[in-house]
Amino acid sequence: MVVIRLARGGSKHRPKYRIAVADQRRAATGKFIEILGQFNPAPQGKDKELILDVDRVQHWIKHGAQPTKRVQSLIKKAQA
Repeated sequence: MVVIRLARGGSKHRPKYRIAVADQRRAATGKFIEILGQFNPAPQGKDKELILDVDRVQHWIKHGAQPTKRVQSLIKKAQA
């Protein structure tokens, strides 16, 4: 099954996440199909909290990809 989930990056105590489309069987930070955006829970300065390609997200959902609960909330936030 294909899922849309967060893949953690960044440094210790300063997480940044990529919103990625990946096979469910792969490791969370492993191989992915496509990167759809990024999420920074603690932006500083000119950093943006959320960058998301909503059109590509809808494309993947239409083709059967299942977003996680956290990603679903980020999608709603990006569309607002």
